[in-house]
Order: sequence, then structure tokens, then C-alpha cells
Amino acid sequence: MKHAKAIGKQRQRRTFRVRKRLRGDATRPRLCVTRSHKNISAQIIDDEQGKTLVSASTADKGLSSIKYGGNVAAAEEVGKVIAQRAADAGVKLVRFDRGAAKFHGRVAALAEAAREAGLEF
Repeated sequence: MKHAKAIGKQRQRRTFRVRKRLRGDATRPRLCVTRSHKNISAQIIDDEQGKTLVSASTADKGLSSIKYGGNVAAAEEVGKVIAQRAADAGVKLVRFDRGAAKFHGRVAALAEAAREAGLEF
């Protein structure tokens, strides 16, 4: 139990370290990525108003083409969908918030797919 508790505290410290530099506002909202073993999700958040503008996840009913949400292909699909939904909402510029995850693997794949689909970081 001690080891699991220490790992949780390390994740929390990494999250705070990343988020203290990032604040989303009306001109550049924050693109927050959350990763679990089975799914990956992304939200575009305006921190000044405290509102989520756009969200996409592998657990969404609309993304039925994804069979398993815990791989790079699913992350790329979520990146494309979040960029499309952001464009529909009028958001073009964002700040990327990776949370406690490294910019590697699924998180990097989501970011690259969102860039290719039109979001600017």
C-alpha cells in the first residue's frame, strides 16, 4: 500500500507542476488529456469561466469505430475528433496540458493528430 500511495503522490505532484504554468482563457483555452489503461479523453477548458467547451473520449457513444480505447490508434482518432469539434466551436489556438502523463506514446499521438487536423498549440 505504501508504494501505491507514493506513486499516487508523485502523479499528483507532476500534475500540479504542469498545471501551474498553464491557464486556459478565452483566447487560448487548455487542451487537457486524461489517460487510463482502457480509455483516453481530451477536453478543451476555459479556466476563466470554469467551463468545458469541447470534449471527446474513446468512451463516447459517437466514436463507435474504436474497438479498444487504450492504444495509439484510438488516441489518434480522439485527436482528430477533438480538433473537429473545436473547429466547430470556433477554437483554433489551445494550450496543451498533458497532466501527469509523459509526452510520449498515446498522449503524443493524440497531440499530433490534433495538430494535423487544424489545432495550433
